[in-house]
Amino acid sequence: MESATVTAAAAGTWKLGDLEVNRLGFGAMRLTGNGMRGNSDGSPIDRELAVGILRSAVEHGVNHIDTAAFYFSPLRSANELINRALAPYPDDLVIVTKVGPGRDPSGEWLPMARPEQLRGQVEENLRQLGRDHLDVVNLRWTGGVSIAEHFGALAELREAGLIRHLGLSDITPEHLAEVQAIAPVVCVQNSYGLDRRLVDANGLLDSCRRQGIAFVPFFAISGRRREAPADATHDDRLHAVARAQGATPAQVRLAWTLHRGPNVLAIPGTSDPAHLVENIAAGALRLSQADLDRLEALT
Repeated sequence: MESATVTAAAAGTWKLGDLEVNRLGFGAMRLTGNGMRGNSDGSPIDRELAVGILRSAVEHGVNHIDTAAFYFSPLRSANELINRALAPYPDDLVIVTKVGPGRDPSGEWLPMARPEQLRGQVEENLRQLGRDHLDVVNLRWTGGVSIAEHFGALAELREAGLIRHLGLSDITPEHLAEVQAIAPVVCVQNSYGLDRRLVDANGLLDSCRRQGIAFVPFFAISGRRREAPADATHDDRLHAVARAQGATPAQVRLAWTLHRGPNVLAIPGTSDPAHLVENIAAGALRLSQADLDRLEALT
């Protein structure tokens, strides 16, 4: 397919609250050279190349960027790169960040933030991004304490005008039901992909679909390899669908994800300009029922 001519608008749109975004977005973590569990660690790409990738994403219609203050390495900060590349920000650009986990300046992970510490994390994102409010803040759940207390603290910051909308990350259907009594949830981020489908089994994806809540998978391409680069050894059946579509296996994985429902978004990240264009082009792939049936057999 002619990837260079496709924009993120080809994937269609969905709303995060009152903020309309193209369903094909961009995840900023890979630009830092540092993964959540260290399996994508390495030297970060050149700073100007990273800035160029972010600008190219927006030029190709991406208006939904996922980030976090804890996405950083010794030489790169995702938020700093976004600020440098895109400020002053386009009016339609939605930046989604997350709080809860934290790291000290040397990169060591800290315990889950206490409810009263979440304001500091929100303000850190505001400073780094150069914003006076955050479009969407996801509470990234790591367990061990009351999710209601943490979400309630974020709801207070929403009332104070520091946050426009709230979401959740890495949660269960029970968590979603519990916090909805506190404040509206506009999106849920959980690990999900062709070979990683817990949210199908536990009903979370269906719950989001019924309620019109955006579901935003992470690791949609890499699956069980998490932050590591997508595995080049894909199943033969996946390769067959890719060949029939004139696409790459990674593009087929993204297209399959978007086919899971109109409320399902995608935020693939990359540090390769060519892969960025390919990922965006995946939003234009239209899989046939035969394609979907063949892919379903992979699970």
